[in-house]
Amino acid sequence: MPQTPAPIPPRVLTVAGSDSGGGAGVQADLKTMLALGVHGMSVLTAVTAQNSVGVQGAWELPAAAVRAQFHSVVDDIGVQAVKTGMLASAELVETVAELLTDVGAPVVVDPVGVSKHGDALLATSALGAMRTRLLPTATVATPNLDEVAQLTGVRVADESDMRRAADAVLEFGPRWALIKGGHLDGGAADAVDLLTDGTEEHWLRAPRHDNRHTHGTGCTLASAIAAGLGRGLPVPAAVAAAKDYVTGAIAAGFALGAGIGPVDHGWRWRTG
Repeated sequence: MPQTPAPIPPRVLTVAGSDSGGGAGVQADLKTMLALGVHGMSVLTAVTAQNSVGVQGAWELPAAAVRAQFHSVVDDIGVQAVKTGMLASAELVETVAELLTDVGAPVVVDPVGVSKHGDALLATSALGAMRTRLLPTATVATPNLDEVAQLTGVRVADESDMRRAADAVLEFGPRWALIKGGHLDGGAADAVDLLTDGTEEHWLRAPRHDNRHTHGTGCTLASAIAAGLGRGLPVPAAVAAAKDYVTGAIAAGFALGAGIGPVDHGWRWRTG
């Protein structure tokens, strides 16, 4: 008796750098996508030598290699959503922006500027291309507070500044901006994010967990949003589901090596 073909899961593509320690970058993206029930695919933009204490080296790939990987995936397999992460240089930012122009799927842009340990992952010369070329392709842009300051000059000291930050990001053209407030000081009990398209506002709050092992949080959140969009969720629902997933992953983050360990991408499997 012939077998019924297995259903094809939604296909989600990450365009990002590699983290040899497995906690962030493409490795975190693919783990997140697996955990959330979509088929993850990758375009590698850079190779890093990094571990729990920092980034020891980074080497970007040629633009031609990025283009070839992208077309290999998109032209044959297709995509329901795309997430971008570490792009390293102005040339790669411009290359990826060009590739995304006609992709016909929602795009989550995580404008990665520095690593968890403070290591630069985006050349200063690439900021202009990030603002004018890549952010206009985004369905959702997901900057943290340091990236907001780097891109817009707006410094967020408390929740009241987050609307101003979102407005500044939206001026670059993404449909939605998610301003991540996890780095806010003040000892607040909740981690607060603001999602807005300039008209709708969604304030997302979750308990702030006392766990230093948070490597890969930004990559994981952006990938979780892309997974939700790939499954057909509207932006607010995809972001809310991603926030819930990342909150659990942070709570379950574990020590690895001598420094900051990763969030636990498989926490739902281990907690039932």
